[in-house]
Amino acid sequence: MQRRSLPLSALRAFEAAARLGSFKAAADELAVTPTAVSHQIRALEAQTGLALFDRRIRKVLLTDAGAQLYPVLRDGFDAFEATLARLTRQHLRRQVTISATNAFTVKWLVPRMADFRRRHPGIDLQLLASDDVVDLRSTTVDIAIRYGSGPYPGLASEPLFTDRFAPVANPRLGVASPEDLARVPLIRFDWKRRHPHNPTWGAWFKAARRKEPRSAGHLRFSDEGHAIQAAVAGHGVALVSLALVADELKAGHLVQPFGPAMDGHTYHVATYADRPASAPVQAVVRWLRAQAALPEAGN
Repeated sequence: MQRRSLPLSALRAFEAAARLGSFKAAADELAVTPTAVSHQIRALEAQTGLALFDRRIRKVLLTDAGAQLYPVLRDGFDAFEATLARLTRQHLRRQVTISATNAFTVKWLVPRMADFRRRHPGIDLQLLASDDVVDLRSTTVDIAIRYGSGPYPGLASEPLFTDRFAPVANPRLGVASPEDLARVPLIRFDWKRRHPHNPTWGAWFKAARRKEPRSAGHLRFSDEGHAIQAAVAGHGVALVSLALVADELKAGHLVQPFGPAMDGHTYHVATYADRPASAPVQAVVRWLRAQAALPEAGN
């Protein structure tokens, strides 16, 4: 049976009768007569060559064929209803989707959500956390946070702030000077993209004009957020973004005992250049710009 010939009205009548166990109840739900429901279902049975209901006095029961067809239609109609409801809510409330890395989403965006909701109660902000680069042309993403030097072809972008990296540790470790790095593990994480200016431990020791100690152990993580959590737990000293640990530094869960601090890359806010930015998107961009201008944003 080809899609264009699907008997949608009959399928809808069948689904309602199967769910409610009654042609009359189905007719009431669909605002038609029981006779109309009966005719629709008989037409469906004739088209498929299958008996879908065992008709009894005051009730109908599904046959084996009907029992196989019913859950497929039920789930399909439920999905239609949920999607239409979601789209309607989005239209009414205005939704903006931001794509950013996992670490930036968790450590920078999420802590600021209360401020956003207070300032923009009529906009639903959806956060898409992924370390993969999202193509704004083929997705529903409205804003992307890009980390690098740019430019970004096809995107209209502006810098938010330049990242800064420095050693941080749980104060319980008692790390007070670079000499202490010889007795504690160094926490590392894998950069998603190789770049000669990535602020790694090797680059930090070079900037500090010190030899990297050979006696210290090390822990390596695939994600910067995990490296931060390891430092908070006291497993060693991490060289991480000061912007992403601003809350931990403020709360005293981490300390930055010494420098130097190194420049990282720059965070940019980007939108698709060929798609006019809606009023809600413009409002979110202004909010991101204001948040980035706060003293603790880039630390």
